[in-house]
Amino acid sequence: MNAPVIRPRDRDAVIQSLRAGVVPRAGQHLIQVGRKHEVETLVADLDRIADGGSTIRFVIGEYGAGKTFFLNLIRSVAMEKKLVTANADLNPDRRLHATGGQARSLYAELMRNLSTRTKPDGGAMAGIVERFITNAKSEAKAQDKSSEEVIREKLEHLTEMVNGYDFAEVIAAYCKGFEAGNEQLKADAVRWLRGEFNTKTEARQALGVRAIVDDASFYDQLKLFARFVRLAGYAGFVVCLDELVNLYKLSNTAARNANYEQILRILNDSLQGSAVGLGFILGGTPDFLTDPRRGLFSYPALQSRLADNTFAKAGLVDYSGPVLRLSSLAPEDFYVLLQKLRNVYAFGDAAKFLLPDDALPVFMEHCARRLGDSYFRTPRTTITAFINLLAVLEQNPRASWQELLGSVEVRADHGGASDGDIEAEEDTELASFKL
Repeated sequence: MNAPVIRPRDRDAVIQSLRAGVVPRAGQHLIQVGRKHEVETLVADLDRIADGGSTIRFVIGEYGAGKTFFLNLIRSVAMEKKLVTANADLNPDRRLHATGGQARSLYAELMRNLSTRTKPDGGAMAGIVERFITNAKSEAKAQDKSSEEVIREKLEHLTEMVNGYDFAEVIAAYCKGFEAGNEQLKADAVRWLRGEFNTKTEARQALGVRAIVDDASFYDQLKLFARFVRLAGYAGFVVCLDELVNLYKLSNTAARNANYEQILRILNDSLQGSAVGLGFILGGTPDFLTDPRRGLFSYPALQSRLADNTFAKAGLVDYSGPVLRLSSLAPEDFYVLLQKLRNVYAFGDAAKFLLPDDALPVFMEHCARRLGDSYFRTPRTTITAFINLLAVLEQNPRASWQELLGSVEVRADHGGASDGDIEAEEDTELASFKL
């Protein structure tokens, strides 16, 4: 059976992203290999969220091991299961807890990246609110009630939560703008929902509410929004946060512990099931988790909750705990990955393959000689080199892959990370191609 043809747009999105060493936002299914048990575990979590439960997972892996790819893949699955997703990377200006606006900045970034199945690239806030209004109107018609009455009844469930009353007022304001064709009122309501108002005075003048999303209400607002998306007819809300290593890099101990305290609060709520329809997937490195001085394990309450199962050793695994360590790709998985990359590069047309099957094990052997087993444990560098090889073969039809493989140089620089100087090894991983 012939493989399906891959559209140029999908092919270019995957190839260009991987060649630059970043994760493609679309087309992950074209190159997904291995990690069957990890994927099944997260899919079960999504089902639990859709059933009104709550979950949290710490996806732990080395730089370049595929954490971001894994998170994006699960986001895609979540959207197919009719969940709303939001994703953001932490950085010095975006944290889980702060007093200088960094937590609100993280919330705003999450809301900008709000995605659904029909709006997979972000910007889904207005669509979610309008779906809520449309559903409310349908119910009102069926029950012979006014739309406003049904909307108020639905929003009543939110008023008991932190900022719930103001949240309900903002949704009601959007409904009024929707009915009256008042675009400014709708835009102001979306701004509030996205956490983009800087002062309470500004919000009161625009919408008549007395609260805004700020650093202190970051997590409470996420719980509130999770309830709202379920009222709008979605299955639940999944929040994906990557680069949590940036919390580990915080030099101020008090600021670092305050963020870990926020993680503990989220963890407790998730494990106790008190955050309805809300799931968190957090991506980080082993140091972020286990470092006894600066990692999560430096916070005793987190260490006791996140410690490895002592019985899961000697090849035994346990996927039920909150920590999900990404297993290494087996060499067989990596071989399949190279096949898929070759297929994507050729638009799914076997007649356009630039390398024969015989070349793939030769390439793997070449990488093994230079990198050892790290070429499949942290595959980013090797993937980039493989795509570079295909690019040269494509643009130089007379070139011989046998000769080129003799001159491919794959080099991974692993910068040492001391306690006082934690550098992002991700930026130092290089893949070069020399003729």
